[in-house]
Amino acid sequence: MAIVYLGLALAGAGGTWYFNIASARAGEDYLDGWFATAASTSAAVDLIVVAIAACAFIVVEARRERMSPWGAWALVALSFLVAIAFTFPLFLAWRQWHLDRAAAHHTSTSVSS
Repeated sequence: MAIVYLGLALAGAGGTWYFNIASARAGEDYLDGWFATAASTSAAVDLIVVAIAACAFIVVEARRERMSPWGAWALVALSFLVAIAFTFPLFLAWRQWHLDRAAAHHTSTSVSS
């Protein structure tokens, strides 16, 4: 699953930045585009709420799983600098790797005991 999440993270970063660059080249007002119509405002509010929930999940889950708090907060910051479409799947890949590593360690410790 970590590979799937990493693929989604790359697609999220590439897709969002492709359109961010296209918007900048066209001279569009980025924030105005978010709230230009009722439909874009709906999509913006939807994304903002999901991003806030994802950032909260990243911080809480990283703490619960004893993952690096610095890494979790770096992903939260990157969510606003790059895209939540990049950082949330990246967090899921990191979490999966962490869980797999912990399970392997637990298995090797159980077998050798």
